[in-house]
Amino acid sequence: MTANEYNNIANDARKKVLEMIYRAQSSHLGSNFSCIDILSVLFERMDLKKDKFIASKGWVAASVYYFLSQKGVIPEADLERYCQPGEEKYIGLVEPRGVFGMEFAGGSMGYGLPAGVGFALAKRLNREEGNIHVLMSDGEMQTGTTWESVLIAKHHNLSNVVVWVDNNRLQAMGETKAILNVEPIDERVRLFGWDVQRIDGHDFLATESVFQKLGGSSPHMIVCDTVKGKGWKRAEHNNLYHYKNISEEEFTEAMQELSASHG
Repeated sequence: MTANEYNNIANDARKKVLEMIYRAQSSHLGSNFSCIDILSVLFERMDLKKDKFIASKGWVAASVYYFLSQKGVIPEADLERYCQPGEEKYIGLVEPRGVFGMEFAGGSMGYGLPAGVGFALAKRLNREEGNIHVLMSDGEMQTGTTWESVLIAKHHNLSNVVVWVDNNRLQAMGETKAILNVEPIDERVRLFGWDVQRIDGHDFLATESVFQKLGGSSPHMIVCDTVKGKGWKRAEHNNLYHYKNISEEEFTEAMQELSASHG
């Protein structure tokens, strides 16, 4: 697939996710927009029959549900239910409900990788093919459960673990480096014996190329340098949009920007 084709996929995703968040008057637009380019490639390249996907940063539920609908895993019409009053299935944090290998609910920081390591070990013991893809935030690299899991994954040489870190450098209360600096993430994790790559998380072809390098005997981490709020200038690098609800004026502005940038 070409970079332009991926760009169109991501752009369509941002417009729909923007619409979902605006209609629901829910939050986390900035976090959703930073990882949509990564997810655009993942959902093209993952084997939906063999792989499992864990959204450890489960607050990007709108994006995950969008891509699941595009793959026919859930009905596209169900996106209209996102975070609506009384809704129990499509809420603001990922609720697995047994769809496409999603057997773990993300949302509390630092629990996605422990679950992923467990699933990966189970796959090995059961001699099952496929990888466990875990989408994490850079803020989750501050938690002790993450580093315990890094140790365990290497101890068992779980090469079927693939961690994608959405490194947008911002978390709920400010800059990641000011709250608890985790950089250089790639160098630190490499010291634990992992195979680590660092890429531009908005470079679709760089993300796609990662799949050609999987294998070997070590677990994999891809540190994806991203921009929070990517795609809407007002929201880019702006941590206000971690929690902020979107006004009608902002919705119109963002939708116009996204429509103008469609390839």
